[in-house]
Amino acid sequence: MPSDSDAGKKSLPDDLGGVAGLLDIELVETTPERVTATMPVTPNHHQPFGVLHGGVSVVLAESVASVGGYLAAPEGYTAVGMEVNANHVRSVKRGRLAAVATPLHTGRTTHVWEVKIRHEGEKLVCVSRCTLAIVQNADDRSSS
Repeated sequence: MPSDSDAGKKSLPDDLGGVAGLLDIELVETTPERVTATMPVTPNHHQPFGVLHGGVSVVLAESVASVGGYLAAPEGYTAVGMEVNANHVRSVKRGRLAAVATPLHTGRTTHVWEVKIRHEGEKLVCVSRCTLAIVQNADDRSSS
């Protein structure tokens, strides 16, 4: 039975599934103010020249920002990506990435989240800004 402290909290699936699942992205911390996740870097995540593919960093960034946007949005609403900007500042061949997403703006219809991705929790690999649209859930739209 949920406690009073759980009232109004949105739940997340145990597994992100989809492309996030294919990349082995694991959520570590999930709040409306901060989302963190980790992901391994293996040859499966490389571009043809043997380093982390920039698109993989973008998927990681949009994944954590979207989870944060969903959690920060009102009940009955979700977050969907509108625009992603990513600056890749360091290459990575192997190891583990950690992404931290924090909101810069949480408006009624849009959110902007900043995501910093670090290698082994230290060196900055990518900094990203994700703009999200806050939209009514499809199930809720059909009943209105």
